[in-house]
Amino acid sequence: MGLGSSIVRALTWWNGQTFGTQLFTSRKGVKVGEDDEGNVYYRTKDDSKRWVIFNGEIEASRISPDWHGWLHRTWDTPPSEAPLPKKSWEKPHQENLTGTMAAYAPSGSLKQAKPKDYRDYEAWQPE
Repeated sequence: MGLGSSIVRALTWWNGQTFGTQLFTSRKGVKVGEDDEGNVYYRTKDDSKRWVIFNGEIEASRISPDWHGWLHRTWDTPPSEAPLPKKSWEKPHQENLTGTMAAYAPSGSLKQAKPKDYRDYEAWQPE
């Protein structure tokens, strides 16, 4: 790692974990588990702090509901030790796709092709 990339890493959080986070994690962190996306979850020995080191882009919606609940102390046991029961109707977790080409666009939206025939539309006329 060169001097330039070390400086960038020390000062920017969006390029992955900063030097400070890496130092804190190596000194105080206890690895708790890893999710399907490769994000790694840590806590301190006394469980006073919990955090995640993202694998790739730092985007909060990439954290699954199971791990989100553990990070925010909704439950104490991490999903790596006691996975939450899944319902048959549940879909796999998906990050927020707003602003991407994969975002949901209902029919008639600007992203969808406009209908060619407007005969079923009747404009409102004041009386």
